[in-house]
Amino acid sequence: MEEGANRRSWARWLVVIIPYAWSLLFFLIPFLIVFKISFSASAIAQPPYTPVFNHLSDLIVGIKQFSFDNYVWLTQDSLYFRAYVSSLIIAVVSTFLVLLVGFPMAYGMARAPRSWQPTLVMLVILPFWTSFLIRVYAWIGILKKEGLLNQFLLWTGLIHEPLTILNTNWAVYIGIVYSYLPFMVLPLYAALERLDTTLLEAASDLGCPPVKAFWKITWPLALPGVVAGCFLVFIPVTGEFVIPDLLGGSGTLMIGKTLWTEFFNNRDWPLSSAVAVILLLILVIPIVIFQNQQQRAQEQNK
Repeated sequence: MEEGANRRSWARWLVVIIPYAWSLLFFLIPFLIVFKISFSASAIAQPPYTPVFNHLSDLIVGIKQFSFDNYVWLTQDSLYFRAYVSSLIIAVVSTFLVLLVGFPMAYGMARAPRSWQPTLVMLVILPFWTSFLIRVYAWIGILKKEGLLNQFLLWTGLIHEPLTILNTNWAVYIGIVYSYLPFMVLPLYAALERLDTTLLEAASDLGCPPVKAFWKITWPLALPGVVAGCFLVFIPVTGEFVIPDLLGGSGTLMIGKTLWTEFFNNRDWPLSSAVAVILLLILVIPIVIFQNQQQRAQEQNK
């Protein structure tokens, strides 16, 4: 009996330890390395920066050698500020568009017959079976002037000359909505699938219009799925690089593209690391504030 209890105790500890060990190994340690590089100076060497400290014994000396020049430069060059602002605007608009498209899809899936729902879920995740890069490249063939979309619109007579969609922000929004739609649909479906339809029937019997019943019943109950889906879309879109690089034009300014240019074209690793640290803070701080507000709201409701 005692051995069985010890095994169960170890099993519970492993369930807790493994996720934390994974986060420590693949998130915290790499972030600390990037954070350290952000305080170093650029150099024509391999690696292309001057190490601040290499051993724990050099920690105190290394801290004294920390340079804030990279962070000061970010505040002086308007390019990075505009890149951050542009990325946040594109991320907010894209998240709203994905929610606008994804909510009706998730609601239809949740209200579909039970026998159809597994098939509908599989259709939503089916694009993940193909490489993300190939799917983005496919949109180049669809959106270019001689692409399928323009050919179809010309054939229907809706337009008389090809539209310029590729290499614009419109192409970026289309690519983001298509690529990140499953990340919005699946949390929404999970929330809406648990919705008690008898509440809507009771509201209808009491004379509540369908639109009002949606905002009073469906939307509040689906809000956890909405929040989860918005976070799953907004966070990666803010640092997106592939879609704006392939579908956007020279006027499409996003921090992920700027970050890649600094790392691989300019080989300025310290400045790139500072850009990455600021980007992470921009994304993490609102999430922490939101979680604290949610925790306080739950404590007040108890």
